Amino acid sequence: MKVVVLTGPESSGKTFLAERLQRRFGGLVVGEYVRHFIDREQRDTCLADIPAIARGQLEWEDAARAQAPELLILDTHLLSNILWSRTLFGTCPDWLEPALQQRHYDLHLLLSPEGVAWDDDGQRCQPDLAERLRFHRSCQAWLQLHSRHWLEIGGDWREREAAALAAVGRLLD
Repeated sequence: MKVVVLTGPESSGKTFLAERLQRRFGGLVVGEYVRHFIDREQRDTCLADIPAIARGQLEWEDAARAQAPELLILDTHLLSNILWSRTLFGTCPDWLEPALQQRHYDLHLLLSPEGVAWDDDGQRCQPDLAERLRFHRSCQAWLQLHSRHWLEIGGDWREREAAALAAVGRLLD
């Protein structure tokens, strides 16, 4: 099984690319648990919610891994939970980072916020490009610090799709 993670700031195309990758290569897509959580709870999240959101994300990922698809496409993973917790609340539960580091991912596609417009979908909260760029740099710094295999994806929607398809195609060859 090859595991691909789409990561980066909100409104940079993670869900769009997850769908395109699945359409081209098959496999399973694991969505963002936090979206489910917000829809279910009908409120903004707070620091006390972070453990439940992270556990939910891990449960979804583990259920998909248990099916042993040839390709597993993660619309997000614990890195987003860690960085959002720090961004919104200034802290993060201690167990999240070790839990993330224990997991294997074959490729991270780091999406740049530049080149595509921010889309307010009712759950997003960073319309300012400078804020999204800071989040992007935090993702990049973490991936570099932990020597993860990653590739920067930018440009317009067509360029992003082409780059992501090519990267995953190489991974699967």
